[in-house]
Amino acid sequence: MATFRQLMSCSKHAFWAIGIAMLTGCANMYVDGNTREISTSSFRKSNPNHPVQVMFEFQTKGVANAHVTQFLKARVTEQIKNSGIFSDVSETPVPGGALLSLILNNVPVTDDAFSKGFVTGLTFGLAGSQVTDGYVCTVRYLNGTNDPALVKQARHAIHTTLGASSAPENATKAENAEEAVTLMTRQVISNVLNDLSHDPSFK
Repeated sequence: MATFRQLMSCSKHAFWAIGIAMLTGCANMYVDGNTREISTSSFRKSNPNHPVQVMFEFQTKGVANAHVTQFLKARVTEQIKNSGIFSDVSETPVPGGALLSLILNNVPVTDDAFSKGFVTGLTFGLAGSQVTDGYVCTVRYLNGTNDPALVKQARHAIHTTLGASSAPENATKAENAEEAVTLMTRQVISNVLNDLSHDPSFK
């Protein structure tokens, strides 16, 4: 089992670290439990609500990652549609000119992932370690008028344990990388959408 970063060729260090761990068959993925999904029933619905154009981009260390953007784009768009805080969601300009820009940036959290994975590989899984991928989700909303942009941000993480490392506390085990990143994305986006909907200036 490989990390999402390895599958999407995002990190050379993660590739080697997890590759070594895969030889021992001892890699497991966990979605951090500190960021929980917020139900759409908690969102504030403006009356009337308005259509919005959505622009989504996944980044790796601040650099656009087209592969992962394409993988997540439909899921993200559907989640925004189902939020109920907009009357319509489109990838093209909408009447009124409202624009929602959402960036999900994969940033390193664990230092020196390569050496950790190498030690685990040499000991055939007896030594354990943990690699963490951090994610910063930033949403920027323009309502189509001259009002200032509304900016909200939330953070999340995915942990990968290597070798005999114990499971991280307060985390949900995922069956594979796709399940981990899908759950992480849904949870972190629900947080920024909730914060946006409750901003007094949101309209």
